[in-house]
Amino acid sequence: MSMPHPSVSGILRYFEYTHLPPLLRGVSSRFHALAWALLEEDYLEGPELTVALRKLLEAKDAAVRAALDKTPKETS
Repeated sequence: MSMPHPSVSGILRYFEYTHLPPLLRGVSSRFHALAWALLEEDYLEGPELTVALRKLLEAKDAAVRAALDKTPKETS
């Protein structure tokens, strides 16, 4: 895989998840895996890849927020 475009690299940093607590790490790690899988596809490049990653990031953020809304009783 070649070096991604700077706009792609800028978005990828928001898919990191190792700093999160276990519940959120589990949710976020799935999006991290998909983001990197998209980069491995040689035919995906250009501005639309950046758009796809941005929308995936929006979905990840919503999923993490949904997990945050769980009460401590529900997470144990």
